[in-house]
Amino acid sequence: MLRRTVSAVLAAAVSLINSVASGQRVDVWDLPPLRYSDSRSTDKLAALAGRLSDGRLPIPGAGALEKLRFVLKELQVPESSQILVFSKTSVQSRLIHPANPRCLYFSKDAYVGYVPGGAIEAIVHDSHLGPVFYQIDPGGEQGMAFERDTNHCMSCHGTARTEGVPGVFIRSVFPDTDGRPLLQLGSVTVTHETPIEERWGGYYVTGTSSLPHLGNRVFEDVGEAEPRSGILGDPRGRINAGKYLHVTSDVVALAVLEHQCAVHNLITSASVHYRRARFLAEALDPDSDPDSGQAGRIADDAAEKLVDVLLFKDEADLGDGLEGLAGFQQDYAAQFPKTSSGDSLADFRLYRRIFRNRCSCMIYSAAFRDLPGRVRVAVLTRLKIALSDSDREIAPHLKLSEKRRIRQILSETLEEWDGDR
Repeated sequence: MLRRTVSAVLAAAVSLINSVASGQRVDVWDLPPLRYSDSRSTDKLAALAGRLSDGRLPIPGAGALEKLRFVLKELQVPESSQILVFSKTSVQSRLIHPANPRCLYFSKDAYVGYVPGGAIEAIVHDSHLGPVFYQIDPGGEQGMAFERDTNHCMSCHGTARTEGVPGVFIRSVFPDTDGRPLLQLGSVTVTHETPIEERWGGYYVTGTSSLPHLGNRVFEDVGEAEPRSGILGDPRGRINAGKYLHVTSDVVALAVLEHQCAVHNLITSASVHYRRARFLAEALDPDSDPDSGQAGRIADDAAEKLVDVLLFKDEADLGDGLEGLAGFQQDYAAQFPKTSSGDSLADFRLYRRIFRNRCSCMIYSAAFRDLPGRVRVAVLTRLKIALSDSDREIAPHLKLSEKRRIRQILSETLEEWDGDR
């Protein structure tokens, strides 16, 4: 026993020493036990690349749009979620401008981007690693080249904007006529808490918002940096529609994505930091309960943050509402379960708030399912307290009738709700 304990302590010490020995910062996700950059991914895209390379699956046509549609279908990402962003805020920025925007698509478990003339980008969930980043060269008739990225993407997707872990985010900027962000005017990382007046700078926005916003515009100086009630039926007159699957950039899809990104990042952060703390605790004292110390505190702190976001605490007022594509709303809702009476966490409201029942659909995501057990139990325990009839502190913004609806939905649709397994 003593030998095992000494070995474990040495392993932990070596892990700590190696993280600083080179004089360079080592990101927490690249330390044991995750070893993000060095670990093999087993996500859906890795499996798809294997099926394509060994001939089990034929190459889907010759055109880039055909291959984009193929990737979306394989990842079960709805085309109707399309969003168009024309600011140069991507690794493919040299190709992006107001006449050639980047298109984005998403589901609860994956994110896909494409710039006409460039690569397909994808972020998919891996049960061990969390979000995994890919660039896919659509190539020509010969095939598709899949390359996992653990470096370039992290310069933006592994920062404070993503809770300090590999993640996703929506940024509102003030683009000039070529799409370059005028950083002297500022920028905002957008969540469901961000006022509408500060959102969507650098994006085309189709549909309507009762409140003014920054979308559909370019800027030249400070005097223009005020929100407007811009309505854009579709951007057909500004872009070459033939380069895209659709000519829409749905306002409701944008609002959903902004919330979803915030939840996804908090889930990933909780998982990465809890697993690191547990690894160190087990290495230093294999016979103790690792959750009695720092690891347990990290789980409980993460649960507080996650429950606030899952319950849409401090959600920005949508005013008299948003109006977007019925097709997107139907496709998005189809990803999630319903009760016997037809209620769902994906029932849209779009007046004053996004959803009728303010408990995030991301509770059904693969990322939430794969949270370490101690963290997941902490979240569900706190969520039950927040949704109880007696709570007045965690979720005072929810009325009793809404709490009861949410509880009923979770009771019928979330296996762990009653069992905490």
